[in-house]
Amino acid sequence: MKEKTMATPRFTPRMLGELAIRLTERDRHLIRRIGEYRVLTSPQVTEMFFGTDDAARRRLLTLTRMGVLERFRPNLPPAMGTAPYHYVIGETAAAVLASEDGVDLADYGYRRDRVLSIAFSQKLAHTVGTNGFAASLYGSARRDPDAEVLTWWPEARCAAEWGHTVRPDAYCRWRQGDNIMDFFLEYDTGTEPLDRVVRKLDRYAALTEATRIVTPVLFWVQGERREINLRKKLKHHPAHMFVPIATAYPAVLDSEGPAGRRWAPSDYEGPPVRLAELATYWPGLGPQPTTG
Repeated sequence: MKEKTMATPRFTPRMLGELAIRLTERDRHLIRRIGEYRVLTSPQVTEMFFGTDDAARRRLLTLTRMGVLERFRPNLPPAMGTAPYHYVIGETAAAVLASEDGVDLADYGYRRDRVLSIAFSQKLAHTVGTNGFAASLYGSARRDPDAEVLTWWPEARCAAEWGHTVRPDAYCRWRQGDNIMDFFLEYDTGTEPLDRVVRKLDRYAALTEATRIVTPVLFWVQGERREINLRKKLKHHPAHMFVPIATAYPAVLDSEGPAGRRWAPSDYEGPPVRLAELATYWPGLGPQPTTG
């Protein structure tokens, strides 16, 4: 007896046309970003795309009912309350993205089980945290007309580009005013031993040597004490001489997040500087001349 399988819905041009009428430009940007980032929480969606929680909540509910998005809520310990909804793309969203990219849905690579596997992944907290960093920058850019996220590559895109040498959690190009800051992000949840965290610099140094492009590495850590201990180890690591490094940690009362005055270069003892100001602290970033 043959095993029954679920038929994959066929998204006809008519169906996609009806979807196109119902989806706004913001919706399409939203579902593409969720597809690239794997998962976004409702507060992150609000920060990136909406002015209020209520507006985001209503639209997310509509998109979920349309089958464009799917959502889940991780279980938290009772003392931590209730987690926000976490959103991933549904098959309808995959059909829209495939159509926009000019490929068949079958070739787009969407698999529902794979998309939802993030809900059970041990890397969920790390992925959500890294995406929260991005959401904060996008939110800062929405509020500041003179700021912009020019580029944000999530972990998967970074792995495709540099995975043979190094695997950053993200790559970003951030502009504020006249300053443009390129950097690799290492989002530290505090679960790895610091010695292992610091050893990542060896791979960044190897990438710098191979590409002749100097790109700073920024460590975003969870707390002042861990940052202090990390900075001590970074200063004594040999790769520190070849890779510009800065560290920061979130502050409860700081509304600006990573775009604000949180950053301290590893060889700097002054007050923290803004993310964009790091570009003026390190001369000679970018492609380097060859020698010999």
